[in-house]
Formats: sequence, structure tokens, C-alpha cells
Amino acid sequence: MTVVHEPEPVIEVLRAMAVDTDVCGELVLAARTRSPELARLTEAETRSHVTALIRAAGAWFTTFDQVEALADQDFAAALLLGADRAVQGVPMTAVLRGVQAGLTRAVEITLERCRSAGVSDAVLLSVVLRMKEYGDTVERHVVNGYRAAEQEPPRETGALRTRLLGQLLLGGLVPPAAELARAGLRPNAGGLYHCLAADPVDPHALPALRAATAVVEGHLAGLCPRPPSPAEIDPGALVVVAPAAPPPELRALYRLCVRALDIARRQGRQGLYDLTDFAAEIALAEQPLLGAYLSRELLGALNPADDFHRQLALTALTYLDNGRRLDQTAAALFTHPNTVRYRLGRLREITAGSLNEPLADGGSGPLHTLHWRWALTTWLEVSPRSA
Repeated sequence: MTVVHEPEPVIEVLRAMAVDTDVCGELVLAARTRSPELARLTEAETRSHVTALIRAAGAWFTTFDQVEALADQDFAAALLLGADRAVQGVPMTAVLRGVQAGLTRAVEITLERCRSAGVSDAVLLSVVLRMKEYGDTVERHVVNGYRAAEQEPPRETGALRTRLLGQLLLGGLVPPAAELARAGLRPNAGGLYHCLAADPVDPHALPALRAATAVVEGHLAGLCPRPPSPAEIDPGALVVVAPAAPPPELRALYRLCVRALDIARRQGRQGLYDLTDFAAEIALAEQPLLGAYLSRELLGALNPADDFHRQLALTALTYLDNGRRLDQTAAALFTHPNTVRYRLGRLREITAGSLNEPLADGGSGPLHTLHWRWALTTWLEVSPRSA
């Protein structure tokens, strides 16, 4: 049916709804309330799909009075919604309950706003019929996407995902968004991805991690629309995740994630970390020669073969990492604060340098701390450990 009377107010109402975040929130709430299975997913995950569907419908809203416009619409967002829910194991009946609840609420909001805009009852009837037609089409595409994902051979999907992750994160042309989506590599509502690097390498060792993963050059690489939560990380695992970025920027971010993962592994860390947590350490690691010279200048009097000297350096590094607090340093080293005080005193005697005083040439305290920490870290890395 065609809207032949008063189309402009209706078009304006629908155009405004397409960019209204409050409308998106109400549709998300309706879907999660109607379908408990969807409510077990994160709200951000549901919101990203609802946002994509509303934006995809925006073009149709602007041609609301043209019957033929529906056939020309792009329903990729509905297909992706169905495919994602199939991969997540949400029953199709639960998916459709959520979709129908969201569509029903969309009709209710449209009618409320159209009435407030003075649209006549005759036109409102056409609005309802036209939106029902659109809703039915959305549901069909959700079902088609769900069934297509169910029938996708898992082995082929895994191989495709590994190839695309390697192409995206290591080298080659950036794959099209549609090709990434077919392999389960979904962006957020803004078209951005979080890349990550994880340890252990076996993807099955992190079953709760909601990310599309594959082993890429000896590391477990992943891509996801939102950063993982600590609850998704198993005890003993190590995951470094980068900020959200468009596909062309992911390659550089992933290299930094791998660098951060290597640093964290050497330090014996576990858990979930943001890439920015390692910003300073990665930056310093890029200048090993400068670090070696700084270590030689500040710690040249220490003997790398002397276990006691290594103990002094480790105590000093722990002291800086604990904000120069004797009690916290002692707790971290399982010793007494007086022991920490003694070791710091001996380090000062041997090196003729102090951790607590700024440089003699007037350099700032933070830079003084940075230089000492860089020198100590470098010295401990190159000095042999005792048997």
C-alpha cells in the first residue's frame, strides 16, 4: 500500500527515529525483555545489531511513500543478526521473539510520534501496514542468515577466518567488510574492531572468549566488536586487547599487541590487559641501544655475575614499581622493610646514584624515575640469573 496523503510528516518522523539513540535503547529493552535468551548476551551486543538495523532502514524511511522501494533495500544487517545468533547458539525461536518485540515497539513509537505531528488516522493505517511489510521482510532475512550460518561447514569457516585474520593483521589487501562478516568477524556499530593477542595459543583453551580467533604466526589472534571482559578470561590466560579501530589500522595495532604479549609473558603476568597498559614499556623496548647505554651509565658499577648485585637491582625496580613505598616493596618481595632499606642503601653506595633525588642538572623527578627504571629493567634482562 502507498501513502498518498501527508507523506512528509511521516518521513520526517521516521528519519528522526533512525538517528535517535533513545529509540535504539527502547528497542533493545523490548527485545531483551521478551527473550530471556537474548538477555543473557551483553546489552552492547544487542544494541550494535539494533543500531545497524535502524541505520539500514534509514534509506527506506526516506522513500516511505514508494511501494517499490522495499525491494531495493539492503537487508545485510538482518542477515548478520541471524548469523551471529546462530553462531552464539541462541535458538531461532528466541531470536524471532526478540526481533518481533523490537519491531512492535518500533511501530508503537512511530504511531506516538506521528500522532504528535498531526498525522491523520487514515495515513496512520497506511503507516502500520507499510511497517508490517518491512518487519516481515526483516524477519525473513534474519531466518535466512541464521540458516546459512547453521549450514556453513565449520572447517571451511575456520580456514577462511584464519586466512582473513592473517591477511588483515599481517599483510596484504584489507578484506571487504562483507567478506569479514561471512567469516564471523563482526565490527561494532561504528564499523570498528578490537584486535587482540592471547596466550595460550590453543583457541580451545579460552572457550569463554567472545572473539573470532585463529592461530596467526604462532600467536592466538582475535577480532571482536567489543573488548572482552575479565570474566571471559580463564585463570592462567593472558590477553592483550587494542582500542577499537578501522580495518586499515589493525595491522599496526596487532603488532603492538604481540609486543605487549611478549613483555607480559616475560614478566609472568596473567589476565586481561589493554594495549595502552604497555605503552611506556613498548616505547622503551624500541630503543635497546639507548637503554643499554643508560644502564651502563647508572649501573656500571654493578657486577652482572654477582647474585647480590642482581638482588639489589631487583629490589630497586620493585621499589619504583610500588611508588617508593618501603612497606609495599617489602610485601612484594616477602621481606622486611628494613631489609629493603638496607639494599637500597647498598645500591646507592655502589652506584653513587639515588633513586629518590632528581638529576643534578635539574632534570625532573618523573624523568629521573623513568631513566632509573629503564636502566634497571635493561640490566636485569641482560644479566645472567643464578642457578
